[in-house]
Amino acid sequence: MQGLSIVVFGAAGGIGSAVARLCSAQGANLTLVGRTHATLEALQKELPQGSSMVHTADACVFEQAEMACQAALTAYGRLDGVVCSVGSILLKPAHLTTEAEWASTWSLNATAAFAAVRAAAKTMKDGGSVVLFSSGAAEVGLPNHEAIAASKAAVEGLTRSAAATYAARGLRINAIAPGLVRTNLASKLTSSPQALQASTALHAAGRIGEPDEVARMAAFVLDPSNSWITGSVLRVDGGLSRVRARG
Repeated sequence: MQGLSIVVFGAAGGIGSAVARLCSAQGANLTLVGRTHATLEALQKELPQGSSMVHTADACVFEQAEMACQAALTAYGRLDGVVCSVGSILLKPAHLTTEAEWASTWSLNATAAFAAVRAAAKTMKDGGSVVLFSSGAAEVGLPNHEAIAASKAAVEGLTRSAAATYAARGLRINAIAPGLVRTNLASKLTSSPQALQASTALHAAGRIGEPDEVARMAAFVLDPSNSWITGSVLRVDGGLSRVRARG
């Protein structure tokens, strides 16, 4: 990871910030991207001095995503990795989901991922690694997850198609599909003992995940030494999507 240049979209979020901290600790130069400058600056202060820069942008807007990648290329002379940790959680059945909620969920999950792939493909001419984020909800049917499941399933289809398109250029596209992770975004599912107990019961591992556990997988697939991995959806979910918990 030493000396690599990595763009992290959604860097101020729970998983994005964990990825940024880990990659920075391993010697990467980071471009921290998000919509709120103050939160990005707060994260930057936690990282080794001179190892990162802040770029305010909306990852859901194609041009802004591309400009963020170009900024990293200009600043560091190279771009080796792009992480798109932008996302949302909407827990509602389809008949109670408004058109605005659907549009927002789709934009933050699917459009942001597509914009990241598009920007990476335009900027990373010498190959590299793109890491997207899906969800266990795209694999296993969970009640009231229609919007999030649909948008994250789109991310998985995007991952496979883009991996095929850009493989000859050495540009690898992979996705990580976590279960429930302890972040601010998931606080509605973790803040009360009852909600946390119900969510924990879905995971065979007997607990929910921590951001650092997901970040370690992101760092693994960003690492050029793991360049034989592309088009994969890597499930870091405590068994949510594949294993039934014991009763």
